[in-house]
This record gives sequence, C-alpha cells and structure tokens, in this order.
Amino acid sequence: MKMKKKKSITRILLVEDDPNLRVVLKDYLEILGYEVYVAIDGEDGYRSFLEKKPTLCILDVMMPKKDGFTLSRDIRNIDQLVPIVFLTAKGMKDDRIEGFRTGCDDYITKPFSSEELSLRLEAILRRCAMREENGIKPEEEIFQIGHFTFDSKNMTLKIGDHQRILTRKEASLLRLLCLHKNTLLRREEALLSVWGDDDYFIGRSMDVFITKLRKYLKEDPAILIQNVHGTGFKLQVTDQAS
Repeated sequence: MKMKKKKSITRILLVEDDPNLRVVLKDYLEILGYEVYVAIDGEDGYRSFLEKKPTLCILDVMMPKKDGFTLSRDIRNIDQLVPIVFLTAKGMKDDRIEGFRTGCDDYITKPFSSEELSLRLEAILRRCAMREENGIKPEEEIFQIGHFTFDSKNMTLKIGDHQRILTRKEASLLRLLCLHKNTLLRREEALLSVWGDDDYFIGRSMDVFITKLRKYLKEDPAILIQNVHGTGFKLQVTDQAS
C-alpha cells in the first residue's frame, strides 16, 4: 500500500521584544498549528535562526541590541529563500521601503487583527510552495515564460530568433512577476521593490509598464498578465506553454 507523505510542520521564528505581544502571538500561532520559537531581541533572534532553521521568520522592527532590519540583512546573508515578515508599529513609508530593501516578503503594521496575520502567512507559504512546484528560486536570473526566455540579469526577452532589450524597470517588474508566476503580485510590493515608492502617480506609471510587458509577450497566447482589481497582478502561463 502506498504511504501518504507526511505533511511537514511550518516552523516559525518570532522575534518580538514586547513580552505581552510575544506570548499572545506565540499562543495564537500554535493554535493555528505552527511550531513556534521565540526570541526577545535581534541578537537572540539571530542565534535562534542559526540553531532552529525556521521555515518562516516574523521580526519586530524596533528591538534592542539589533533591530529587525539589521537582523533581516544578517538572515539574508545566510538564507536567500526563507520568508521574512516584519511587524512594525510605524506606518511610515520609509520603513516599508527599507523592509523590502532588506529582503522581506511582507510587513504588518501594528495593531493588526489575528485574521490578517493568519491570512498573510498562509499567502506567503502558499506562494513559496508554488515556487517550489514550478522550480523557481528567487536567486535565479533566467526564466522560461511559455515560449519566451527571459534573462533578467542581461535584461533580454527572447522568442525564437527575436530578442528584445528591456529597460531596467521593465526587467525588474517582469522578474517579480516571474517569481510570483501563477500567484498574486501585490501592487504595493511591486511599487516599493521597483520604484521605491507607492504613491498614486507612480502607480499609474507602473500600469503603463504592465501594458508594455503584455505587448511584448503577446506572441505567445498562452501567457496572460491578469489585472486583479485593486490588489495587484498575476502572470499566468497555461500548462501546455510552461
């Protein structure tokens, strides 16, 4: 009889210096079925990361000894793949930009609801699982998009004998879409990652870039950049073209 593969438990490293919030979050995450390790500051968090090798990290931004941004950079020097979520009491745009620059996957502004935290974690883990299924790793530079070959490092998009040179922003945006292939790329993440800002006028500029990418990829009808109204975009490639 064929044995079912045992589902692995997600191990979460929670680094939070507020003892009350730390206890509440740990209890809630364990109720959701996660295995949770806690740390009380950035230095403790770094030691715990090395020792526990978590599946996902939740980091407070403002912490003693080592802040969340510094800890995120230290983690990224060791592991480019592990998802990182920031908890921040600030709604400052500069903090959000800095968070994405240090390699975070998402951020949540305090105060937040338990449901919001749960849904965001599920979305990140689901996206990571789909990346693995599609054989995509964030550090890769060359992507196969249907019949197209996209070299993000050299900013080229090739199909058959035809090669197009992309602008830096076009290449950066297309790379993000590839990393989120068949999953949602949030508008805010794209704006902060590519443009370093998320105001209205830059958002309209990004829509123009999306239109250009659709035009470049139209030679393969199996490729679609879908607009998810008010949320973001999704690069969809049908199975026969993948």
